[in-house]
Amino acid sequence: MRLALIGHGAMGKLIEKQAHKAGDEIGLVMTSKHSNGRLVAELADPLKGHDVAIDFSVGGAVLTNVKACMRAGVPLVEGTTGWQNRELDVRRIVSEHNGALVYAANFSVGVNIFYKITARASELMAHLGQYEAFIEEHHHSRKRDVPSGTALKLQELMAEHLDVDVQIASTRAGQAPGTHRVGFDSSADQITITHMARSRAGFAAGALMAARWIVGRKGVYEFSEVIDEIIEK
Repeated sequence: MRLALIGHGAMGKLIEKQAHKAGDEIGLVMTSKHSNGRLVAELADPLKGHDVAIDFSVGGAVLTNVKACMRAGVPLVEGTTGWQNRELDVRRIVSEHNGALVYAANFSVGVNIFYKITARASELMAHLGQYEAFIEEHHHSRKRDVPSGTALKLQELMAEHLDVDVQIASTRAGQAPGTHRVGFDSSADQITITHMARSRAGFAAGALMAARWIVGRKGVYEFSEVIDEIIEK
C-alpha cells in the first residue's frame, strides 16, 4: 500500500514503523505544522495517488482532514478521538464524495473483542437487577480527551442493555497507554472485566488492518465491522 499519514506524534511514528516493516510505502507525512491554516483544496492535492490515509491527529482537525481525503479520492482510517459530535457531518461528507472511511474509538483488536464481551455481560446482567454497573479508565497524563473514546463506547454498549447511563471514572497520570475496566457490583459480590494495553503497538496494527480492509470499499464503517468480518471468516 501507499499510505499517507496525517499526524506524526507517537501513534503516527509507530504506524510508520510497522508499515515500513510490512513493506508498505509512506508517500506523505502531514503534521499539524503542514496542515494548520491551509485550505481543504491545498491539503487534498498532496493526498492524491495514495491508497489510504491514516489520521491520528487532533479532534479539531478531523472534519478538515475528512474533507481533504474525500476530495482527493483517498479512503481514510480515522483514529483520532474527540470529534464524535460531528459524526453526522463526517458521514454526509463521505457520502457526498462516494468515499470510504473506517473509524474507531480504539483500533486495538483486543479492545474490540473486549467490547463484545462487555456487551454480552451487560445483556446477562440486565436480567438480574441486583448489580450496579461502573466503568473505570486510566491513561497517561498527555491524553487530552476525558473520558476516553473507548470508555464512551463501553458506556454506549452497556446502556443498550442496562437502560442506564453507566458512570465513568477517569484518571490521567503517568505513562500508562490505557486500561479500561467494567464492573458489576452487588452487596454479595463484584464482577470485573479488564483490558490493559501494554503498548500502543496494538493500536497501530489495528489501524493498518483497517487500512488494508477499506481499500476498494465505499461508505462509513466502524472498526468493529472489520473485526466481525474477520471472525466470521
